Amino acid sequence: MVLPPPFPQHGRMHRTPGHLAHPAPGHPAPGRTAPGRSASARRPAAAALAPALLLALLLAGCGSSGGSTSASDGSGTTPTTSAQAPSDETSPTPSKQGGGDGQDPEPAAAPGRYVDWADYDADRAAYADTDVVLFFHAPWCPSCRATEESIDADGVPAGLTLVKVDYDSATDLRQEYGVTVQHTFVAVDADGAELQKWTGTLSGAEIAAEIS
Repeated sequence: MVLPPPFPQHGRMHRTPGHLAHPAPGHPAPGRTAPGRSASARRPAAAALAPALLLALLLAGCGSSGGSTSASDGSGTTPTTSAQAPSDETSPTPSKQGGGDGQDPEPAAAPGRYVDWADYDADRAAYADTDVVLFFHAPWCPSCRATEESIDADGVPAGLTLVKVDYDSATDLRQEYGVTVQHTFVAVDADGAELQKWTGTLSGAEIAAEIS
């Protein structure tokens, strides 16, 4: 016994063998437009969405480009500028001129002088900062005159005081220092004690070289 097909449920299509599917009441068949609603009815809704979509795309494009835009130097790389930190190096302190070990430079030597015995004996302390050499001079001695001419022309080296002593009249000094011939030189200290004695030099430079 063949049972009849079940009664179709409300709102659904039912199929029977050998028959085409029929739409359920109130529902249009696939591919067809519902009654009373055409394609032109859907156009206003799509047209209303278009400006909103366009605005959203524009905002998205501006946000992505604006957030990543940076100054470029044209080479494809972005130059970076960093503030230079202040240097903690202090300016070098000028060092004293003279020795490289920081010691004070030696004072300049006093200028050389050629004086008579009377001037020297009156204020010996004034020449204490120089080497003192007594020059036993005789006006009739050719080598004594040559030495004096050289000193007058070239001067006395710095740091040296040359004291002219009259060989003929200063007999006491000749005895004190044991001078027996003119054109003799005697180096003395601040107290007048003999340090060195020689004869024959002809210039201030040679005299300075003898006591250096």
